Amino acid sequence: MRRLIPVWLALAAFGAGAAQTPWQKIEHPIAGAPSAIGSFANGCIIGAQPLPLEAGNYQVLRPDQRRYFGHPDLLLFIQRLSNQVKHLGLGEVLVGDMAMPAGGRFSSGHASHQSGLDADIWLQTPRQRWSASQLLKPQPLDLVSANGRGVVPRLWQPQTAALIKLAAEDDQVTRIFVNPAIKKQLCLDAGSDRDWLRKVRPWFGHRAHMHVRLRCPPGSRDCVDQPAPPPGDGCGAELESWFLPAKPGTGAPVKKTPPPLPAACQALLDQHRVLP
Repeated sequence: MRRLIPVWLALAAFGAGAAQTPWQKIEHPIAGAPSAIGSFANGCIIGAQPLPLEAGNYQVLRPDQRRYFGHPDLLLFIQRLSNQVKHLGLGEVLVGDMAMPAGGRFSSGHASHQSGLDADIWLQTPRQRWSASQLLKPQPLDLVSANGRGVVPRLWQPQTAALIKLAAEDDQVTRIFVNPAIKKQLCLDAGSDRDWLRKVRPWFGHRAHMHVRLRCPPGSRDCVDQPAPPPGDGCGAELESWFLPAKPGTGAPVKKTPPPLPAACQALLDQHRVLP
């Protein structure tokens, strides 16, 4: 029997009762040349495009939530990745959250995904396409053991590592966030081919999906990139530190008051008269 994340836990982050942010009230992309603005955790996007929902190589999860918008570079990445996965016979790519039509802040569920350059790709590649009802209420597959120190051996598949490696080897990808236990397994399996591991970063949660982040596109002058990951494969002391007992006052990030919006994003809200 597959180890599934309980539905209530998987969807809790989306808090149905949470008040909408102004960005969630924007129903259509902002017209203009595609441009990612600000940082991944404090930004917006002009000229976002919707990922086509009808495609032969991938499927979009929870389409009713309309979180399938992004910079054209992100759409091209998903198409490249899904074509590679299909060509290798690894199964179907399942695309989770990207960005909202104008990017910006969610009321809950994500701190990033704001500038149209982030996408969640699920770490299961089914052999058969999911039905419409499965896509609306997907069941995440929890790959991490209950104690968080490793993956569940009977659930870990070679195609999972292959999927992450394909994404990491894409030139446009700068970071991939996975659970520390998943990074640990990738380090064990990688052999001598390890350069791609540098982009794979351990982070809280991410037990059933990888969070893929692209670099700022050419022409997005107001886009703020992250610094490059540290040198090396990240499989030594850096990774082991995630499995040490937590010190008092440390642990999962605490929700903080959001910083002021980039001026271009605030102007966008003002121009479209989107009120809180």
